[in-house]
Amino acid sequence: MNASTTPAWHPELEVRYAPLVDTLERLIPCLEVPLHLPWIDAIGELKRQRGAVIMAHSYQSPEIFHGVADVTGDSLALAQAAADCDSELIVLCGVHFMAESAKILAPGKTVLIPDPDAGCSLAASITADDVRALRAQHPGIPVVSYVNTSAAVKAESDACCTSANAAQVVEAIAAEFGTGKVIFLPDRYLGAWVAQQTGVELVLWNGQCEVHEKFTAIEARHTRERFDAKIVAHPECPPDVLAEADFVGSTSAMGRWLAQEKPARVAMITECSMADNLRNQFPQVEFIKPCNLCPHMKRITLPNIHACLRELRHEVTVPDDIARRARTALQRMLAVGRRDAV
Repeated sequence: MNASTTPAWHPELEVRYAPLVDTLERLIPCLEVPLHLPWIDAIGELKRQRGAVIMAHSYQSPEIFHGVADVTGDSLALAQAAADCDSELIVLCGVHFMAESAKILAPGKTVLIPDPDAGCSLAASITADDVRALRAQHPGIPVVSYVNTSAAVKAESDACCTSANAAQVVEAIAAEFGTGKVIFLPDRYLGAWVAQQTGVELVLWNGQCEVHEKFTAIEARHTRERFDAKIVAHPECPPDVLAEADFVGSTSAMGRWLAQEKPARVAMITECSMADNLRNQFPQVEFIKPCNLCPHMKRITLPNIHACLRELRHEVTVPDDIARRARTALQRMLAVGRRDAV
C-alpha cells in the first residue's frame, strides 16, 4: 500500500482512543500502538459507511481483537453470530473455513475475508473424496467433522462440531444413529480426547493442527516446574501434553476455567494471541507463554481489513448444493450448542 492510501497518525487519535490505548499497551509493545491507531480509526469509519460487522476469532492479534472487532470468540461463537447477524456485510477475521461457515449459515449476507489465503492445516488434511472413502469403508457409521474443515467436507458429514462441543455432538450423533461408533475427522488428537470423554468408539483421520502438534510434554513439565504455573491445554495438543495439563478445554472453556480457579500463574498451551487477549480479561493472572503463533491467523492484518472493506474484496462464496448439505451439518452443531461449562 502506498503512502497516499495509508492513514496518517495525528495526536487526536490517542485522546479519542485513550481506553483502547491503555488496553493495547498492556498486551503489545507500546511502540506499536501509535502505528495501529490510524488503521483502527480508518477501519471504524469504513465500517460505519458500509454497515459492516467485523467478527474476529480469539487467535487474532490484540489490535484486531480489541481494536476493530464487533464480535469476538471461538469458532462456535462466530458461527452462532453469523447465523444471527442483522448486518448485510460480514468481515470475518479468521481463517477461510470460518468465513465459509459464516456464508453457509448466513447465505443472504455478503461475507468477506481480508486474506483468502488464510488457511488451516487441518482443513487441508482431508477432502470430500476422503470422507466418501471412509463412509465406504465403514457403512452405516455417521460422520462428525470438526469445524476446521472445508465446506465440501462438511457437506459430506452428518454433523459438525467445535472443540467446545465435540464430545456432546459425538454423543448426540451416536444416539441419533443408534451406533456406538462414529467417524470423527480430521484432528486425531482432538478425536482421541473426545473418545476418552465419551466412550464412543471413533474412527480417526490422521490430521493435526500445525500449531498445537508442536507442543511437547517436556515443555509443559518444564514450565510447571520452572514457573510454578498451572498448565491449561487445548485438546488439539498431543496426548502426552494433555496428560501434563491441569485443565484441558476449548478456547472458551479456558477462559471460564481461569475465572473459576484464579491461578497466580498459568501457561496457555495454545495459540499465542489467545493468551494475549485473555491477559486483558485477567490482569491479576501472570501468563507464562510457551505458545505458538498460527501463521494463517496472522495473515489477517489491519491494512488488509481496511482494503477488504474499502474495495469490498475477497468475497467468500459456496456452491448452493454444497452449502445446503453443509448447512445441515452446521445446524446440528448449533442445536447441540455449548455445554462444556467448567
